[in-house]
Amino acid sequence: MTAYRARLTETDIHRLIKATDEDERAAAAHKLCRSMDKARLGEDDRAAAQKILRMLSQDAAELVRRAMAVTLKASDLIPRDVARRMAADVDSVALPMINFSPVFTDEDLIEIVRAGSAVRQVAVASRPRVGRDVAEVVAEVGCEQAVRALAANDNADVAETALGRCVDRFGASPEIVAAIAYRQVLPLTVTERLVELASDAVREHLVTRHAVAPETAIRLAAFARERATVDLVDQAASQADLPQFVAGLNARRALTPSLLLRALARGQMALFEHGMAELAGTPLARASLMIHDAGPLGLKAVYDRAGLPPRLFLAYRAGVDTWRQLQAEGVDTSGDEFRHRMLERFLTQRPNAPREDLAYLMERLDQDPLPARATLKAAAA
Repeated sequence: MTAYRARLTETDIHRLIKATDEDERAAAAHKLCRSMDKARLGEDDRAAAQKILRMLSQDAAELVRRAMAVTLKASDLIPRDVARRMAADVDSVALPMINFSPVFTDEDLIEIVRAGSAVRQVAVASRPRVGRDVAEVVAEVGCEQAVRALAANDNADVAETALGRCVDRFGASPEIVAAIAYRQVLPLTVTERLVELASDAVREHLVTRHAVAPETAIRLAAFARERATVDLVDQAASQADLPQFVAGLNARRALTPSLLLRALARGQMALFEHGMAELAGTPLARASLMIHDAGPLGLKAVYDRAGLPPRLFLAYRAGVDTWRQLQAEGVDTSGDEFRHRMLERFLTQRPNAPREDLAYLMERLDQDPLPARATLKAAAA
């Protein structure tokens, strides 16, 4: 341990080995552990360091053992058997190790969770990485606080079945429902269940951030006054399988002229194209060619075949022409700025659209993201 001796004074070594005062030994242990953690160790030095760590882990003073646990909580230098022994120590020593140490196996962590201590279950569930098997056990036997910590940990690999089990056990807990709802990725089955349990604010997040089934989106949209407002245009944009979603809307008679006009005016061309193809009974590629036909007949032909009302055709025509003009100007048709500009330009043409659709579009214009609106103002200045 020559390298360590160079970093430590003789006084430090004497304090570590001979001092009877706990504070002095803890300070010396902290300095030694920090030195070990920063040093580049060969095989012999690593073995010597671990021998010292075994000695420190059995020190009678809790303060010394805690100094070691806190200093080396994220280090792989501590041997696994020592880490397991420290995990069984008092909470002040055990929790830093349980929460961070990379030397534990999934089997070790599962054993800790099954032992039943709430604070230790939370420490496991909050780790920088939680494996799928560990997450499953937390979901099955963990206390409410541990399940909430697991749900809030996006670095935890939580399977669909485990998320379902969390909902089974704690669906009445608003905190756990919200924690699950705000995960970055949610399976459709879990989203569907949470929609029924969540508060209005959390439900709004779910249907905006995650896809829900057509029947759920339609039902929530129909009861918007009682539930969070669900915008089917936004919901369609989040779907991985847009053709299936559109077919579901049509099957439930929700693929209306109003919905398609709103989608078109907001620059959601994919939804508009799929909707027209679905209503016209035409392959998507053919419907798209007809919609974007530079002549006057293509759009009219697919529009009539879709059975849409003649009185709205000019509004649809204005929408398609506006989209084409912006595309010709080189605007990125996938961004928020484009959607704002599309909607703004469409409305300035005073389209012959139903009053309720115009009111909806005006409201959406006001709700556009501030960065996009600020960009437009800057461009106009």
